This record gives sequence, structure tokens and C-alpha cells, in this order.
Amino acid sequence: MLRPEVTIERLHAGQEGKLPGHYGLRVTAVAQGRVDAELEIQPWMHAPNGFLHAATVILLADTAAGYASFAHLPDGAKGFTTIELKSNFLGTAKEGTIRTECVAEHLGRNTQVWSASVFGPEGRRMALFRCTQMVLW
Repeated sequence: MLRPEVTIERLHAGQEGKLPGHYGLRVTAVAQGRVDAELEIQPWMHAPNGFLHAATVILLADTAAGYASFAHLPDGAKGFTTIELKSNFLGTAKEGTIRTECVAEHLGRNTQVWSASVFGPEGRRMALFRCTQMVLW
């Protein structure tokens, strides 16, 4: 169940001075079973080959999954930790905004599973991501 106190503003305030804040990640939606986010590609996010570094794509998807887990923690849970993540890269970009749509696959008492699609500036899917979180009690 979505925790009503978890808002976009609260998530943004919590990332100040942290890695997602340095990347300029912006949450665009928090809803039941879903978190969407985006970031603007900067040249310093490129790999030596001149294309977007895979770590930037993972940061976007993994942060959305983490925020989604936080927003959907069961009553009484103290937090969560990632126990597995996987990414499949289908494309890349050099500039523009990339965005992710992260949706719940499983919201259990002890684990959560989130799937995210990352889309490039032209709206084409550029990565698939899956993350399993362990709920901490």
C-alpha cells in the first residue's frame, strides 16, 4: 500500500547532497505500485566512448525502484535493502532527457520486486531493469 507521507517533494529533499541529487534526478510521479523519474544527460555522464555511461542508466532505474520500495514499505518496516538487480541495455544516448517508469511486480511482506523501463530522448526503450528488495524489520 502506498504510504501517503511519501511525496515527490520529500523524495527530492532526501536526495540533496546524495548521488541522485548530484545527477539531477527528478521524480515525476509517485502512485500506487509505481514511481516515474527522469534526468537530463550531461557530458560528464558519458563513458570514454562518448555515449551515456551504463551507470547513469542504472542510477536512474535503481533510484526509482528504491524510492518505490520506500513509498510502499509495509506498516512497521524499518527500511529495505537491494538483494538483486539486473539490467539489459537496448540502446544509448548522448544528450537529452532519459526517463524511467518503475512498476511493482510483487509487494510482499518480506520482499518487493520492481521492473523499470528506461526510455531515451526520442521515447524509445533503451534499457530494462529488475530489482528485488528485502524489507527490513
